Amino acid sequence: MNMNEYPGATWRKSRYSNGQAECVEVAGNLPGIVAVRDSKDPDGPALAFRREQWRAFAATVKARVNTA
Repeated sequence: MNMNEYPGATWRKSRYSNGQAECVEVAGNLPGIVAVRDSKDPDGPALAFRREQWRAFAATVKARVNTA
């Protein structure tokens, strides 16, 4: 999806990005979805996930990081 399809999106980088330019940005303020984009290409395509999908993905990543 093109970024123009997400008017009003508030994008944020992970606090773990340490100011790096190569990060993903997440917009969690959209009704029913969480959008994700490449910070290097803010006008490029983005992925959209249902909130349940995003929570499951984030929980899996956190679990794997905590066991590494």
